[in-house]
Amino acid sequence: MVKKMAVLSERQKLVLALLVRDYVESIEPISSGRLVKNYQLEFSSATVRNEMAVLEQKGFLSQPYTSAGRVPTRAGYRYYVRRLMGEDQLPAHIQEMIRHQFYQARHDVDDWLSLSASVLAQHSMGAAIVTQLHTEKARFKHIALLSTRGRQALVVIVLSSGEVYQQTLVLDETLSQEQLSGIASQINQLATGLDVKELKEKKPEQAGSLLNEIFEVVLNTLKGSEVISSGEVYRDGLANMLSEPEFAEPEKAKQTLEIFEDRVMLDDLLSRTVFGSDTPGVHVIIGGEDTWDQLEDTSLILASYGKKDHAMGAVGILGPLRMSYSRGVSTVRFVSELISELISESMGS
Repeated sequence: MVKKMAVLSERQKLVLALLVRDYVESIEPISSGRLVKNYQLEFSSATVRNEMAVLEQKGFLSQPYTSAGRVPTRAGYRYYVRRLMGEDQLPAHIQEMIRHQFYQARHDVDDWLSLSASVLAQHSMGAAIVTQLHTEKARFKHIALLSTRGRQALVVIVLSSGEVYQQTLVLDETLSQEQLSGIASQINQLATGLDVKELKEKKPEQAGSLLNEIFEVVLNTLKGSEVISSGEVYRDGLANMLSEPEFAEPEKAKQTLEIFEDRVMLDDLLSRTVFGSDTPGVHVIIGGEDTWDQLEDTSLILASYGKKDHAMGAVGILGPLRMSYSRGVSTVRFVSELISELISESMGS
């Protein structure tokens, strides 16, 4: 177990950073001699070997077999990404090329999202995932109560986003359509245009009344509609990921495909990261972060696009633990910012 606030010396940080970069490119355990030679370090191979031993003790490196070099652990990758990597930008000519591709596309959000998946896969060499825009804050628009049979009534709730929800209620007593329409009219006058927080403040005080019961249905419907759903997902680049040696075995390839297609896990990931965070920017999930066991051999780089409190979507890439985090983060950040910019321009805001 690695302590959250593990302290490394400057030399240990340098050794870890160089080892991660070298391993990402070589896919081979890294020796102390290799680091000294490749990076012309000012200290000896023995000194580097000692520092690597300390890093192994702290849980940042592991040794696949006796006499082999070292490879980064999940904790090592996390420390590298969060404290050592820095914020690289995509080269200017790559940015210009991507911008040109988007401005050549039709001025249609779906086309931009499909292109985003293609661009992310191409420039990150990972598997790309892009979700549609969704409205984060649901607002009530209209309710209708329809008498059906006996004490049953159909509740039809329409949200400002156009979503329609229906539910059948069994009432304590039979009511006429006129009575039901009167209750619906009261709620429409009271709640039209309000979100969940505002609805709670307008909740009727008549405990146990039918008006109060129907109002609770409206409130719960809005709460339920705000549960994150990724909507249609644009995917590209699965072949990039399956070509990596980590996923060469059939069982690993099958597991990777399942992860790529798992909507429930994707919704959970998004709700806990890009959609559930007050901190904008790129989120890097390495080895499941002790939360998603199925991701123990993979990493995700995610970012939101759009506007919080209005409509948001997500872009991201999936790859092995041994991925180029610097390139992935800079690519995801640039694409998410570009889509946000294009959508903002198209809405005239």
